[in-house]
Amino acid sequence: MKSWTVTALPVAHPDAALLIERYFFDIIGRYHGRPATHDEVHGHMKVEPSDDLPLFVVAYADGVPSGCVGMRLLTPEVGELTRMFVEPEVRGNGVGAMLIAEVERHARLLGVTAIRLDTRSDLVEARGLYAKLGYAEVPAYNDSMYAEHWFEKHLAHD
Repeated sequence: MKSWTVTALPVAHPDAALLIERYFFDIIGRYHGRPATHDEVHGHMKVEPSDDLPLFVVAYADGVPSGCVGMRLLTPEVGELTRMFVEPEVRGNGVGAMLIAEVERHARLLGVTAIRLDTRSDLVEARGLYAKLGYAEVPAYNDSMYAEHWFEKHLAHD
């Protein structure tokens, strides 16, 4: 049984940077139905940089960085979940839910009242997770060429 911890890190931290790169390899490879190339990944990372994420959470399995998710601010009250990734060998163990719960906790402290996200149709597991965690499908809030589904969750504040 793995021991899990989650922590917020700057996106420039080596563990965060490693997971962001793995996220892009995974997401680009799944989109094209083949392994992504180094040039594709690093080209896309330049077009869609992650340095606008004031919140980035990393999950560790027995001290090994194994998952991540970030949040950017669309407005002072609305955050956007992005860069959601869990290593394939540890998927299905609740890591995604743990990561999202930690982002939601931090978001509340920042005064965020709603979190949005977009995703693709082929990411069936992710869409199921978001729905299970209370994210409801909403009309498109952006024009991302890769987005096919948009979700939002209103956060309860104590």
